[in-house]
Amino acid sequence: MTEPQDRHSAIPEGPRPHRWGKGTRSHDEERFLAGPRSRLAELNRAFRIFLECIKGFRALHFTGPCVTVFGSARFEEDHRYYELAREVGRQLAEAGFAVMTGGGPGVMEAANRGCRDAGGYSIGCNIKLPHEQQPNPYLDKFIEFNYFFVRKVMLVKYSSAFVVLPGGFGTMDELFEVGTLIQTGKVERFPVVVMGKDYFGPLATFVRNTMVPEGTIDPEDLQLFTATDDPAEMVQRIIEGREGIELERSPSPRVVLGESR
Repeated sequence: MTEPQDRHSAIPEGPRPHRWGKGTRSHDEERFLAGPRSRLAELNRAFRIFLECIKGFRALHFTGPCVTVFGSARFEEDHRYYELAREVGRQLAEAGFAVMTGGGPGVMEAANRGCRDAGGYSIGCNIKLPHEQQPNPYLDKFIEFNYFFVRKVMLVKYSSAFVVLPGGFGTMDELFEVGTLIQTGKVERFPVVVMGKDYFGPLATFVRNTMVPEGTIDPEDLQLFTATDDPAEMVQRIIEGREGIELERSPSPRVVLGESR
């Protein structure tokens, strides 16, 4: 079980696959999703998932006010969305938020980097893949998971707001997962800010002009998301959206359990 790295520990830099996460079939997860296996194998799997959840809970329990930033791993440093994500991370840190991402390159790296630029607390929840990959080098805490769904739980559970920048299938999955959780009342109505109006414009048109008229969502569901390309407005929307939301207070760390803030 990989232990989380502590604040300001060095994250090694190294070569990354050209397409981060592409062509990385996991035979272990393939067996897990292929259907029923022996009772003993299923029990062992459930226990491994439980341990992975506990690892995430312990690592992130004392994170404090946190915003998760979603977005593509494929944007290089000179891309406009990388630059936007870096400014997003910087302004979130200046507003007193920890910044959590998937821990990889692209938008994730940029948001973590911007957070570090401003002296904020930068977190990465990565996913273990068969082809070795490097986390981005701008993380104060790094946790690695075997299962996508456990990782997604951590990205949602320890945040009280979400910023979604342009991305692919994974980003869309995260965007609509958060929207569904809020829509169905599984989580509080936390702020969800979508950035990149040009990129998300066609999707917003489809949601507004097709899904609402067809009745697959209600008109008020359009209010689940806020769209802006201005990082300062993004921060303001998050601060305003968190007002009135009661957040659970975490207990004090216990030395006997090896806990620290």
